[in-house]
Amino acid sequence: RRSRHGSRSGAAEALVLLLLWFAVLEGAAGSEPPPKCEDLRLGQYPERDNSTQEPMNCTNHTAYVQCLPAPNITCKDHLGIEKVFSGLEVGFYKPIECRNVNGYSYKVAVALSLFLGWLGADRFYLGYPALGLLKFCTVGFCGIGSLIDFILISMQIVGPSDGSSYIIDYYGARLTRLSITNATFRKMQTYP
Repeated sequence: RRSRHGSRSGAAEALVLLLLWFAVLEGAAGSEPPPKCEDLRLGQYPERDNSTQEPMNCTNHTAYVQCLPAPNITCKDHLGIEKVFSGLEVGFYKPIECRNVNGYSYKVAVALSLFLGWLGADRFYLGYPALGLLKFCTVGFCGIGSLIDFILISMQIVGPSDGSSYIIDYYGARLTRLSITNATFRKMQTYP
């Protein structure tokens, strides 16, 4: 019985050592090839500034991110030269829109509105001192104004007074306003 038990534990140890050896070899084999641009998820390609959660190289509200075509793809690169890519060269630059942020945190604004909204702290924080003072003097318009402000700030309808956007985590609850302009129009539906 002891010899059979000893051979089983020796075989298990050998198997564990073999698996560890394969794991070390796989890790030392090199890094994975870069993914294709269309496979990248939001937040994987731009280098972000941790204080603003926006791409690092923003100029004129646009950041250009390097995109690497998959290996053995033949196409024209960002200079217009047709070539076969190995997966390591930059094929083109993808423009990503940057937002104007000025230091107002969305989380702080919502927390102030929830806990100290009846004192007007949320409006003072966002740069509306007159409304903050009015809320302070009326105890948040008897609570009704505090509730309305909490809803408006949570839905990002009320933002900082300077017109900038909130600082929101890259995967946070960002909302985008849609509007009808000269570039957008309503197309009438035609019936067959």
